[in-house]
Amino acid sequence: MISGGYAGRMLRVDLNSGTLTTETYDEATLRKYLGGVALAARILYEEVLPEVKWDDPENRLVLATGPLTGTRVMGSGTFSVTTKGAMTGGATSTQANGFLGAYMKFSGFDGVIVQGKVDGPVYLYLHDGVAELRDASYLKGKGTREVETLVNRELGTKGHDISVFSIGPAGENLVRFAGIIGDYGHSASHNGVGAVMGAKGLKAVVAARGRKGVPVADRERLAAAVEEAFQRLQTVPALKRDFDWGTSTLLLGNTKTGLLAVKNYTTNLVPDCEKFDGTYYRAQYETRPHRCWTCRTHHTHFLKVTEGPYTGYEGKEPEYEQWASWGPLIGQMDPGAAVVLSNECNDLGMDCNEGSWLTAMLMELYEKGVLTSKDTGGLDLTWGNTEAVRELLRRIAHRQGFGGVVSGGVKRTAQALGKEALECGIYNEKGNTSRTHDDRAGWRWMFDQVVSSTGTSQSGGTPRPVPSWIRAAAAAQAGQDPFSIEAVTEGMVRDKGIVQVEDSLATCRRCLPDRMEIVVEMLNAVTGWDLTEEEVLKVGLRALHLMKVYNLRQGIGATLDAPSKRLSSAPVDGPVRGKSIAPLWEEMLHTYYEKMGWDRETGKPLPETLRSLGLEDVIGDIW
Repeated sequence: MISGGYAGRMLRVDLNSGTLTTETYDEATLRKYLGGVALAARILYEEVLPEVKWDDPENRLVLATGPLTGTRVMGSGTFSVTTKGAMTGGATSTQANGFLGAYMKFSGFDGVIVQGKVDGPVYLYLHDGVAELRDASYLKGKGTREVETLVNRELGTKGHDISVFSIGPAGENLVRFAGIIGDYGHSASHNGVGAVMGAKGLKAVVAARGRKGVPVADRERLAAAVEEAFQRLQTVPALKRDFDWGTSTLLLGNTKTGLLAVKNYTTNLVPDCEKFDGTYYRAQYETRPHRCWTCRTHHTHFLKVTEGPYTGYEGKEPEYEQWASWGPLIGQMDPGAAVVLSNECNDLGMDCNEGSWLTAMLMELYEKGVLTSKDTGGLDLTWGNTEAVRELLRRIAHRQGFGGVVSGGVKRTAQALGKEALECGIYNEKGNTSRTHDDRAGWRWMFDQVVSSTGTSQSGGTPRPVPSWIRAAAAAQAGQDPFSIEAVTEGMVRDKGIVQVEDSLATCRRCLPDRMEIVVEMLNAVTGWDLTEEEVLKVGLRALHLMKVYNLRQGIGATLDAPSKRLSSAPVDGPVRGKSIAPLWEEMLHTYYEKMGWDRETGKPLPETLRSLGLEDVIGDIW
């Protein structure tokens, strides 16, 4: 009997037959995988074989919570999405905050496994311990914001009575970088999860607030750990910055280090970014809080633009990557325009990272004359032309004209357009882009995303929460040259598994403290277990290795652990002018493999490495 942390049932939805069934997991399995991405990785590995394509009905779409989801832990409305992704054709893991994770738990489900396909669009409705598939034909073609409005109207609900996550027109039309968007702007979008959902005919997942709580073994112990975490968020400077201002403050800092992506890497120099900083625009624009389940931070708001050509526009406050994507990356410096493009990209149901890198590449090609207005269907794709970008995004989402030509993302578009595009496209060889930074100034960021098995970062630049022994190792390595093989590989290996722990617990990383021992205390208080930091970190490493072996099993190996030419190029100006990772890449890659306990040449995790993680059963699939 599990003491706490779980609803106790996973819902399996077979769209082929329309049947809904539930499954349970024993305590040993849950202690080994916790939930979220780790449990979903196991499901993906066992149920989606190499010959299954991303748009095949036999692909699985797993939306999973973790043991902390829906508790009083801050930001615990999170859920993870795991599938075979449309961009890489390999393992995928992406997360969204908001309320859906908590509401799935309150409705009696730890997660949902979707398989099969239905011809007419449907949505899944979870409420009062039951699940039902409902007709969604009236939602066809609607943007994600309107879907939320219409579903609330149908169900007679309002506000946060329900949580709705849906695909927009991009997902319905199988745009490769479509995402799943909900709770008015929260996004799970990496590696084309929205396209997978669209291929299944599933328009939305809806969960009611419900009355069923999450069982907690020791509420007083949990309350004390949550308060300790809250105090660290309020007192540790790096955490307090996020707590007070969200992620927008990264822009000004990144202009000084060269990490801000500007005009498709054609320069590192950028005009004054002060208006993109929360300390400026929150003072100028009208704001109201937009918080997630149990969140006490000031991370995001709803904004009403009060200056410039988009005065009066209302939408969700962009995150750092959205500010960077729809600002400096495409050569426009009006924060109001960035608010517009960020929200409309969400409404159409697309990943802002892939969408903005694609837009920036097309703008560079347009500037060079490789593309003309005849090619683009009349779109004037000059740098900073916000209205042209709005129309481009709309055409991509509906796969109309030129929009259909480029709907596969940066790498596929570059391959279709030829040499000039391949020279300037920013992507990795697995098929997806990085997040919106200039990673030529942050080699760990670049390396992490290129070698990732999931279509997004797997370690992050500053992962949290961090175990005590990793904090000590990081301090010892603090003086290393960040542009050295040793610093990149040692830092990568040192931090492996932490992000996957967050995503298995299913909580917002911005609400977690910097110390793993506090998080483990929360976990044990909720479940009644006695897990150690070492055991919890192994859960993250287990998820990471399962996805690595999953990709290797279907041929995604060392040759695809490589950046595009522009991604690995040397900046022509700015703080890291002339510095390129390209000459060091091969040695860096093989050194990393070796330090991970993988075969130095092929990147295959060694049998002893897999045994140490309790993954003996997958060894025969790659050895």
